[in-house]
Amino acid sequence: MREKVLLTLGRLPKALELARALSKAGAEVHVADPWRSHLSRPSRSVSRRHGLPPPASDSGAYADALWRIIDQHKIDHVFPVSEEILHVAPLKERLGERMFSPTANSLIQLHNKHAFIDLARNHGLKAPDTFAADTEEARQFVDKSDYVVKPLNGCSGKGLSLKKAGTPLSAAENAPHMVLQRRIYGRELSSFSIARNGRTLGTVVYRGLILAGSVACCFERVDDAADAEHWARDFVAAEKYTGFIGFDFIEDQNGIAWPIECNPRMTSGIHFMVDDDVAAAALDCAFRGHVRLKRQTAFQEGHTALTMAYKDLFKPQRFLGHLRNMARSEDVLFRLDDPLPFFLMTPMSWRLLIGALLRKQSFGEAATADLAWTAPPTRDSVNAFNNVIASKATTSSLEPASTPANDEHDHVKYGVSRGK
Repeated sequence: MREKVLLTLGRLPKALELARALSKAGAEVHVADPWRSHLSRPSRSVSRRHGLPPPASDSGAYADALWRIIDQHKIDHVFPVSEEILHVAPLKERLGERMFSPTANSLIQLHNKHAFIDLARNHGLKAPDTFAADTEEARQFVDKSDYVVKPLNGCSGKGLSLKKAGTPLSAAENAPHMVLQRRIYGRELSSFSIARNGRTLGTVVYRGLILAGSVACCFERVDDAADAEHWARDFVAAEKYTGFIGFDFIEDQNGIAWPIECNPRMTSGIHFMVDDDVAAAALDCAFRGHVRLKRQTAFQEGHTALTMAYKDLFKPQRFLGHLRNMARSEDVLFRLDDPLPFFLMTPMSWRLLIGALLRKQSFGEAATADLAWTAPPTRDSVNAFNNVIASKATTSSLEPASTPANDEHDHVKYGVSRGK
């Protein structure tokens, strides 16, 4: 009997990559997304599509709807994909190993840019100086070093500022929900790992070639970043982590990779991994192999990469550089045996395009506006949200529902068409 899997997002290329890998392994793939039209919708790899209310506006209704889908369709495995993972977190306690993710408590700490650094140091791992922005330590530090200031629980680079030493924080930045971090100069790297119970099953380190805002839409594998790979492996082991996880690093001139943020979810790094191995690692709790990397070393989401390239049309050197990078990169959407996501990308992604073109958002912001989770702007926000998680996981609202699960037509019921 085919195993039934649920991806909690379908609009991003990384979700399509996972759906294709799981379908190829014989799984019946379900995709839930607040957007009625999304990238994975026309894929042959997807068996069922489900509508949901947008989690950023009503996390409780989202979790309830998701549980009804899981219960009604007898889902065997749940795979959070992106920023929605923090809204899916209340279900981890009930689903256990059926949900490929860390616990809610772990997710909250890792998503919090200050708590993550403290956690790394508590494990004896190196990390850059990081402070709550409204502390005396931070005020003293800004006179000594160049620094970065960013939201404690931000995503897609929103709200990030780069500052020179001696530049004071603005009133908006001098707040408990902002974090200040020593700025490190060097090569920007990202890692992506698949892990289970602290064992790293596969890791890739890569770097962006073409960026859409702060998100890479064309990227290449980096094979000479051993320090970043080792750091990621050591952190996963120390945390006894299960699930997909990524880290952003700055590698300084001495080859030391400094972790600056954690992404406790899937990232674009999944495109570098062999489908069969990804599926085996994700579905089989007893998997003891190692996830191999594809021979191709550069990938792109071609539609977005070309859009970004055209922005530099009147800067010939940069424009030609973008075209060269695109020429050597394989498109992550196009496959001969599943061509529609590539050819229908524009109509399927109209919400993202409206956000990017009309609302002047970056592609990353537009793709996650209705998913993003931000904690209350207080220093005890982690503890406060943990209490919410605990209460949601034990309330009757998460009991199996007797009503049918939300399917595609439920967008009308929840008014998702009016969402962000």
